[in-house]
Amino acid sequence: MKLTLYGKENCSLCTDAYHILEILRQDFIFELEEVNIYNEDELLEAYHLMIPVLKDQETIIDIGIIDIETVENYLLSKNNSENS
Repeated sequence: MKLTLYGKENCSLCTDAYHILEILRQDFIFELEEVNIYNEDELLEAYHLMIPVLKDQETIIDIGIIDIETVENYLLSKNNSENS
């Protein structure tokens, strides 16, 4: 599974989100891609008021203050559906 964290430099919420994901990597296997929205006009327009944004492909997992329980529940549900 590959998760994408959209954010920007010098964003404390983005840094917090990254740390939450690092904690969850102790229990879940996923690839993490960090994307700076200021590198693409389309991303800046789409996400500038919402960052950080955490996505799994086209599914938005969480926005703004990333909640560890929300992300953990998503990862658990993905793992359960893949193992069924």
